[in-house]
Amino acid sequence: MERYDIVIIGTGPAGVSAAITATIRKKKILLAGSRSLSAKVEKAHEILNYPGLPAISGADFQKALLGHLDSMNIPITEDKITLIYPMGDYFAIQSAGGNYEASSVILATGVVAGKPLPNEEEYLGRGVSYCATCDAALYKGKTAGIVGYSPKEEEEADFMTEYADKVVYFPQYSEEVHTKPGVEVIREKVTSIVPQGFKAGGVETAEGNTYNFDGVFILRDSVSPKQLVPGLELDGNHVKVARDMSTNIPGCFACGDIAGLPYQYVKSAGEGNVAALSAVKYLSSK
Repeated sequence: MERYDIVIIGTGPAGVSAAITATIRKKKILLAGSRSLSAKVEKAHEILNYPGLPAISGADFQKALLGHLDSMNIPITEDKITLIYPMGDYFAIQSAGGNYEASSVILATGVVAGKPLPNEEEYLGRGVSYCATCDAALYKGKTAGIVGYSPKEEEEADFMTEYADKVVYFPQYSEEVHTKPGVEVIREKVTSIVPQGFKAGGVETAEGNTYNFDGVFILRDSVSPKQLVPGLELDGNHVKVARDMSTNIPGCFACGDIAGLPYQYVKSAGEGNVAALSAVKYLSSK
């Protein structure tokens, strides 16, 4: 399997900055995220404190960041990273589109909005999953409930119909749903995971209904850092980092909003630069 020097997860200012610096340092990188970079950036009305770009709109800032990446031929892999396993001298990385290996990783995913559902974390790996395309084959002939927090998750619900006998999709957003005919859509707010002995057995909704499934898939834009990297030390809702953006796991760095306040674009970009330089130093030490 191809192994990267650095895998950078997140395409906000922190991730983009890290990718630029790592590329300048001639490292083999993978930048995983979205071509639209960051919804937070895209929807910003006006940014006043970014040096050299006075009173720039979020949309124009987004174009500037994309233009910088394109000028350096840095592609964005639009693949959702769901799990990162520290393996000692490298990291095994699981995604919706396949698997990767990296000698170091930089987390720049931003802050995950909202709290996990009751029983979600307790039953992760025991009937609860964050990636339908990763685990679909395990549900051949079974039933699957999919909780989607954005329209892009509909594609995973469609994919699940190729394996599961029954697929029920719970959209947690207001936009119109466009799924295959084989997907049953229920517009109810999912409030908790229902235990069934050792594993998860379904979901409960705000409308007072309980739906039973062999497996429950919770699909959000990003996974909480605690679930993304087993053993990662947190400080509240943020990843605990040192001044060089290192975490408690050797070779794993974090930057931007995920590393704590203040939530400022200029701060995130600076930390992305530091994280990349620290990752380069870590690789040299090996």
